[in-house]
This record gives sequence, structure tokens and C-alpha cells, in this order.
Amino acid sequence: MALPAAVFIREMNMRFRVRIAPIVLAWGAAMPAFAASDKLLLTGGVSQLEGAAGGGLTPWAVIAGYGTRDQIGASAFYTQVRSQDYGLGVSGIAVGIRDRLELSYAHQSFDTRDVGGALGLGNGFSFNQEIFGAKLRLLGDAVLEQDSWLPQIAIGLQHKRNDQGAVLHAIGAKKDHGTDFYVAATKLFLDQSLLANLTLRETKANQFGILGFGGDLKDRYTTQFEGSLAYLLRRDLAVGVEYRTKPDNLGIAREDKAYDAFLAWQPVKNVAVTLAYANLGNIVIKDNQRATYLSVQLGF
Repeated sequence: MALPAAVFIREMNMRFRVRIAPIVLAWGAAMPAFAASDKLLLTGGVSQLEGAAGGGLTPWAVIAGYGTRDQIGASAFYTQVRSQDYGLGVSGIAVGIRDRLELSYAHQSFDTRDVGGALGLGNGFSFNQEIFGAKLRLLGDAVLEQDSWLPQIAIGLQHKRNDQGAVLHAIGAKKDHGTDFYVAATKLFLDQSLLANLTLRETKANQFGILGFGGDLKDRYTTQFEGSLAYLLRRDLAVGVEYRTKPDNLGIAREDKAYDAFLAWQPVKNVAVTLAYANLGNIVIKDNQRATYLSVQLGF
């Protein structure tokens, strides 16, 4: 069972203070370097599980933070995902430079809980992964170019390093590190209050890299599809859905597609909260993993 809402939110609050508050305080001293933001609410996306600006599951072509073409923007986030049998905590930061280049870092901690004991690893065994990302906007402007059908287009990469190489090799993964490459196209239709995104990813990652890269079934890059649709109920509130395919490389565990439905709320320009319900499918020996997802982001 997922955590009750009150307990889930209380735990999120505690972990956010511990992991993100020091970063925010450090930024506070450096805030004069960041110009006042001119972007519209929610047009910078929220923080994706791997650290990039976008939706929860997939990166968009937008650049992190609220800096425009003459400014530097930044964001920090903490995300907690809980399914019936697993937990995932993600914290990270991203910097957007002149609305052109995004540099990001995320740390993921995947808690196997009781499943770890069943697999002989020990209850609460964790896989930790660091993700270093970069994204470059090539052309288009999702907000300003409303008279054009051309979307904003960006290319990016996410280099991932897992700390459990011996375990990963034992289950059939070929490597404990790997790099994903992607191209994203994002279009905002302001008159219709609709945002659409399509991302194509070249990857070898098993379960986002948490179970390593490549496997005994397949050890080559494959093209995966990721899509998002979001509807702006009002300027500070959006609802949407996401869908993401993943490679199936490991004989030990079938890997399913992931999808979610989300609600993103931005009560003030510097704070965004995202709540989602996600279906992650099979994860190792557990089928039908349905998860609650809560993310808090500070943006400048």
C-alpha cells in the first residue's frame, strides 16, 4: 500500500528540508547574480525524475529556471515516489543559461524495502544513482512564437552512474554506468491553454538506469518514445498525462512502459508543487507497481 497522504507529505517535508534547504540557503547569498524573472508561470516545466526541466517522467525542450535570453535561471527540487513495494527519492539542481543551455544534476536513491530481503540483498537495500545532464535549445520558442507551428526543439544527454556494480552484473546488466541521448520538441498553444511534448531517447538503461545498462537479452541502444500533454486550467494550475517507453534488456525482469496523470500547481513564481499517480508496471519480481508521486521545486 502507498503511504497515507498525511504521512507521505510529512516525510516529504522532512527530506526536502534536509536535502534541499542547504542548497537554497547557498543560492540565497548569490541571488544578485540572478536577474528578475520574466517568464510565464509553469512555462519552465517542473523537475523531471532525472533532473531535467520538463514533466515528471520526460524532459521537455524548455530550459530550467525562469531566466530569459539575457538572464540566468535555476531550480532545486526534491521528489518522492512510493509504490506498493518500492520507494524512490530524488533530489537535484539545474541551471539555465540565457534560455539556451541547461546543466543539471540529480541523485536518485531506490529503496527495495522488503523486496530486497526476498532477493537476498537485505531489507531496505538501496541502489543510488547520480545523473549529470545537459540540454541545448536549438531553435524555436515555445512561448513567444505563437504565430508559428514550429515547436521549441532541444537536444540533451543524461550521464548516469550507479553505485551497485557488483549486484547489477549479477542480475545480468552489462554496465553500472551509461549515457542517454534525446531530442525533445515542445509546443505551447496559449490560445488553447495546451502544451504538447514529444521526446525521442536513445538509451540502454534498465528502469531508468537503477538496474544498470544493457543486459543478457540486449546490449545496444534503442529508440524510446516519451510524450506529455498538459492543459492549463488557469495560469498557476495545470493537469496532464505522460507516457514513456523503456527498453527490455534483462532476462531476470520484464520491463513495462510507464505513464502518469499529474497536477502541477505554482502558487508563487518561485515554488511549484507536482502531485501525480503513476503506473510503473513490473519492477523486478513485483507486477503492477502503482505509485504516488510528490515533487517540490524552487525556481529562480
